[in-house]
Amino acid sequence: MENSNPVNLPVDFFLNKLEEAKIHFERALDCKHTEFDDLYPYMIEHPQFFWYKRYVAWSELLTIVKLCEELELPWTDNFASHQAEYVQGRVMSSKVLDCWYETNDSKEHVG
Repeated sequence: MENSNPVNLPVDFFLNKLEEAKIHFERALDCKHTEFDDLYPYMIEHPQFFWYKRYVAWSELLTIVKLCEELELPWTDNFASHQAEYVQGRVMSSKVLDCWYETNDSKEHVG
């Protein structure tokens, strides 16, 4: 892939950050450990913790996608079509939380 961004930044850097943000969101979605747990260990005791953790990961994902769009990088290749639609919609709705992993026949989760 040719680098078409205006300031000649490495494309792989942004695509790697995109993949990291996607994994971070999926780990938060699955209530698995993320660096957020290490930053705010006291939050685990609060009922709103997992919602907030998901919100932070979703915001990070949207930020990286926005940068990829501004640099005209093909970010949607890293997502199933329905996931890309959710990200383009920008709102972390219950549908996003409930249907992120849905495929025609199965569900797949981050390991």
